[in-house]
Amino acid sequence: MKLLLFVLLLSVSYAGAQTEYVDPTIGNIGQLLEPTRPTASLPNEPVRVYPIRKDYLDDAITCFPLTAVSHRLGEVFALRPTVNPVQPSSWDVRMPYDHDLEVTRPWYYSTFLLRDNITVEFTPGRFTGYYRFTFPAAATPSLLLDLFNDGEGYWRFPDATTIEGMETWQGGVKVYMYGTLDHAAIVAAGNNEKRQALSFARGTTTVGLRYAISFVSAEQAKKNYSEEIAGKTFDAVKQHAAGAWAAVLDKIRVEGGTTEQRRSFYTALYRCHERMVDITEDGKYYSGYDHQVESDKRPFYVDDWSWDTYLALHPLREILHPAQEEDMLQSYVRMYRQSGWMPTFPVLFGDYACMNGFHSSVIFLDAWRKGLRNFDVAGAYEGMRKNATDATLLPWRNGPKTPLDDFFHQHGYFPALHPGEQETEVNVHPFEKRQAVAVTLGASFDDWALAQLAKDLGKSEDYKTFSARGKNYLNVWDPAKKFFMPKDSAGNWIDIDPAWDGGMGGRDYYDENNGWTYLWQVQEDIPGLIGLMGGKKATEDRLDQLFREGLGRSKYEFWSKFPDATGLVGQFSMANEPSFHIPYLYDYVGAPWKTQARIRLLLSTYFPDNVYGIPGDEDGGGMSAFVVFSSMGFYPVTPGKPFYALGSPVFSKVTIALDNGKQFTLIAHNSSVVNKYIQSARIDGAELRGPWFTHRQLTDGGTVELEMGPKPNKQWGADAAIPGE
Repeated sequence: MKLLLFVLLLSVSYAGAQTEYVDPTIGNIGQLLEPTRPTASLPNEPVRVYPIRKDYLDDAITCFPLTAVSHRLGEVFALRPTVNPVQPSSWDVRMPYDHDLEVTRPWYYSTFLLRDNITVEFTPGRFTGYYRFTFPAAATPSLLLDLFNDGEGYWRFPDATTIEGMETWQGGVKVYMYGTLDHAAIVAAGNNEKRQALSFARGTTTVGLRYAISFVSAEQAKKNYSEEIAGKTFDAVKQHAAGAWAAVLDKIRVEGGTTEQRRSFYTALYRCHERMVDITEDGKYYSGYDHQVESDKRPFYVDDWSWDTYLALHPLREILHPAQEEDMLQSYVRMYRQSGWMPTFPVLFGDYACMNGFHSSVIFLDAWRKGLRNFDVAGAYEGMRKNATDATLLPWRNGPKTPLDDFFHQHGYFPALHPGEQETEVNVHPFEKRQAVAVTLGASFDDWALAQLAKDLGKSEDYKTFSARGKNYLNVWDPAKKFFMPKDSAGNWIDIDPAWDGGMGGRDYYDENNGWTYLWQVQEDIPGLIGLMGGKKATEDRLDQLFREGLGRSKYEFWSKFPDATGLVGQFSMANEPSFHIPYLYDYVGAPWKTQARIRLLLSTYFPDNVYGIPGDEDGGGMSAFVVFSSMGFYPVTPGKPFYALGSPVFSKVTIALDNGKQFTLIAHNSSVVNKYIQSARIDGAELRGPWFTHRQLTDGGTVELEMGPKPNKQWGADAAIPGE
């Protein structure tokens, strides 16, 4: 009887492992924009696979890729299994599947194709993958091969079980593949090297394809295959991938909370490990920054969207994987050395000119202030400074500064056009526009970060110069309207409705969001923002107004202009990254109980554990990192200032295993769906009077204890001083 009980306890323990809570289908239907994809990969590794379809509601799959090269920027090498006679039109036939027979795990994907009764399975390696196709008995199976991209490419077959391929991805990047089949095949069709069909002997029921890719060369693809996957069984590859995910998810252990909260939390943590990706192959990597193969002993990472990820994903990695974060930072420095600019959205083909600002500067400062040192800080500073002085601030543009940038450097704000006024600068993106207020606010944060790093590095003159520039947000504050508003080149206010004007996405003046969201874009100087608002009580009232203010029009009219601003609560948009820190600002005005209430409502409303569970574009882990932090109960409101603001943890206990061998623990006594308010707090046994703790306290293995209750304690934290101010 005791043995049986022991076995049962073991079974329960295994079933409750962190990996069991991960559901890659969460968010697979976007409210208005891009859905998440049920991606199978290793953590932060380049082979990433999902079925090619519109979203979860699509009942047919177009094909299966060998990898997604970059987040939302495309795939390479397409596969389609079939048992039908191969015709020229076969490559265009989509494959209906059964949703309920689909299995999606971070380390394994499987689906059943209804028309042909074919089971497709996949499990990932690092630069490798393993597909297994199970066909009905007595059929004549075929595998159709295709390419996703125009440009040079081919499929070739040295013998009956070997496949070689090359596809040209964006920016002229060549991706090579080498693979082997476990059954001999005949090249059955294909009138060019880009579309081919392989047929197998009638009655072949299972066909396995092991493969490797390379961004370096065909020879390296073959070497990657030999070193990583040759001779391995499907189950062995799958077991290794499952173990890799268990290791990273095990860094954070939680107790309490609901099953739904655990599913949302651990799925978000999984999404935080999809990128950046290490593209180093045997000490070599292809660089899109000088367009040649480079050698380095350290890993080289790409695929980061820093406008989104600087807020929470990089800070999360500084806690969970600081050495990996240092390698990523060093990759940024190498990109600067190779291209002449510090990148903003570094992908495989180079810096993807996207969004606005140089928030990699904030990433470097945040890491430095949190004690990360294993990167070339002098090179990082040099690149940050060059971006600040010589690069254009124009949204979605790379390269040298323009006359608009010269104006910015002279006057301290980006000039805007009046409604209907003709654009004068040819380099302005025709759709993205000037985004004049957003650019000014973003540059203020970046210049503040540069000033702070200059201070830490003993560069006193630069500190003075860029500290002054870090106050440029003041130049677009309209004290009459109490919004950040656009100015023309003569210094005159442009009279607009900040809640509505500015064209599609408000891009003439803001970016993807309206003036209500950009009202709070001064994370680097929250006391200064509070001063502009008229003090803490006035700021608290304005925050309340944000969450209560009506749209002034129907949702469909609002979203026709601001489709990125979903997840609405009043004028607050949970679905876009500039909003993430806003609910935590109540901590800074003496009303932390309102942060606690808002965070719990936002998590439960907009991040459920289902296919609608991401309210906006996930954008490379940026949104998922908000879920991870907020579910644990704290958030890095100002990257670059090494402390965290408390929210309301959904779990009764969170334990983070740190790389230094210590553990950080947050205990929320009596936490539940109802008990969301902090009654009192301690850290390492000492009373915690305000809703903050430091990064040093975390990495020293501190223990935060919160007493939770069903009603707010409005006195706790009401008079606490903001750390470092």
